[in-house]
Amino acid sequence: MDTPVKVPRALKAEVMLWTDVSYHDMEQIDKMHSLPELESTLCSVLGVDLPEPKRGVLLELYVHTVLFCRESRFNKEQTSALLSIMKSVHEANIETPLNNIDQSFKYCKELLLCHSVRRPPYSINLFGPEEGSSILKYFYESYVRYYKLYKYIFTPQVKLDLSLTYSVSPNHDEPTVEDSSSPEAEVEPKTDSSSDTQETTTAEPKDTTLGSKWELKALIEKEIKEQMMIVSGQLELHVKGITHQHNSDSPEPKNKGNK
Repeated sequence: MDTPVKVPRALKAEVMLWTDVSYHDMEQIDKMHSLPELESTLCSVLGVDLPEPKRGVLLELYVHTVLFCRESRFNKEQTSALLSIMKSVHEANIETPLNNIDQSFKYCKELLLCHSVRRPPYSINLFGPEEGSSILKYFYESYVRYYKLYKYIFTPQVKLDLSLTYSVSPNHDEPTVEDSSSPEAEVEPKTDSSSDTQETTTAEPKDTTLGSKWELKALIEKEIKEQMMIVSGQLELHVKGITHQHNSDSPEPKNKGNK
């Protein structure tokens, strides 16, 4: 049974302070300075239980977020909130294999607004204007830039199953033959003979027309299959190019030293 494809939906932003990462969790995260230790702690705190390569990609996203918070000198509250924001936006993105980049980016901005304006209980002023701008820039560079790659890794691929159905036009139905037992047929046998001749004459072009339709059907199906193979090949090359670019642009682990 095929799984139905979810469509992009609107999401409501809310305050996420200590939602996924508690104060005690942040104390444990702050003690971790090496990348393997930080990955292990984040895996436990955020409950990352995925097979490879999903696990590695998601942990890399969280590790880079923590390193960004350390570079920006964010406190425990800010780091916890930003981790929850990134987690929530990522989960919203992978809900559907369809394109929802606009909804995801809008959701991220609304979440930042909830943590930048003091209006309890709907929002808190956890980030200042400059901090909010730097977070948006970081989100674009680290996530939106590789949006299609996250889609490819975390969502099932949607394939188009195209089928064609042909129906015979009502104008080309079998001609109706009059009943030979009718009184008119007995009185005028010549009329029956002429109708038989007419029926025999019209049968030949009808068979030719149906034969042409089947040939046209085969030609259309062949052309569609060839075009679908070309499009599928181009898509795979495009995804491989994005993956190669991501691997080339990713910073080396040694550059992510102790912060």
